[in-house]
Amino acid sequence: MRLGVSRTLRDFSVRVPDVSGDVNFVVDQAESGEEALEKIERNPPDILLLDHKMPGISGLEVLDRLAGRESDMLTIMITAYASIETAVSATKRGAYDFLAKPFTPDELKSTIRKAAARLILAKQARRLAEEKRRVRFEFIRVLGHELKAPLDAVTGYLDILRNHQLGDGLPAYDDVLGRSLARMDGMRKLIADLLDLTRIESGEKGRELTRVDLSAIAAAAIEAVAAQAAAHNVTMKLHAARPLTMQADVREIEIILNNLLTNAIKYNRDGGCVDVSVREADGAALIAVTDTGIGMTAEETQRLFTEFARIRTERTRNILGSGLGLSIVKKLALLYDGDVTVESRPDAGSTFTVTLPCATGA
Repeated sequence: MRLGVSRTLRDFSVRVPDVSGDVNFVVDQAESGEEALEKIERNPPDILLLDHKMPGISGLEVLDRLAGRESDMLTIMITAYASIETAVSATKRGAYDFLAKPFTPDELKSTIRKAAARLILAKQARRLAEEKRRVRFEFIRVLGHELKAPLDAVTGYLDILRNHQLGDGLPAYDDVLGRSLARMDGMRKLIADLLDLTRIESGEKGRELTRVDLSAIAAAAIEAVAAQAAAHNVTMKLHAARPLTMQADVREIEIILNNLLTNAIKYNRDGGCVDVSVREADGAALIAVTDTGIGMTAEETQRLFTEFARIRTERTRNILGSGLGLSIVKKLALLYDGDVTVESRPDAGSTFTVTLPCATGA
């Protein structure tokens, strides 16, 4: 019977849904329960085909000795004494399934196929759970760092105020207060971005899809950051020859434009400019934001669209940001089956292009 099982499974393979590739089997044999326990101790199998009646200890005794082991192994009991009592007894001892003798090769394959699918999907679920825990830990670690830096800075500024280190004149503390407020604004932006990111990823963000004019939204977005642009001596221009409409959520398009525009201003040079282009191409809306700023290398652009991605150089270390803006832009673009790309050269500027399919000019 052992040889028959080996021959049946030698060229047998199983395809499990959502798992790439076929699953094949390597079969080992043991002539007794005692030998099986020794082999399991040395090299635990994934699936154990265990006869009930064997020389020496029985299959049920093998199950008893395996009880309490930390293992993913699935046991299939094989017995000629198929009865409800035996099946219940084997199940209580940890058996996964039951195969009564005599059985055909097809019956064996069906049982093995079911066990293999369950085993592989369980392993995959554990891997995904572990990856989720790892990502969550990394997310919290980076978030803690991003919040700790501004909190430490504000604490330092408050100590200066409390100890009157700059004297008793109030004007002397204007710069300290301004820096504190800037840090608080940065933390407020980080929290707002985190909330946006969480709502998008959880699918709980309420969406109201209506017919919107992307050109009008772009014009309003430029107006909203006009004061920030003026403070950095940056000129902004909109290039949109006509209205461009599509079915979209106004708030989502505003978030995309706001993140791209604020970045284009922050990372620009003094006296630079930002060009915003809204146009249609091949049935898709293209929103492009070009700046004349510090630019990036090809290697740096590869890291841009992940959470807390910040390009940290001597020229950017004093530029505040949450590191979440471009990740949010990417996720929002994907909601429309679109994407965001970047072209950049150091000291020459960058162009971010968001592609949103299903646009129709009006």
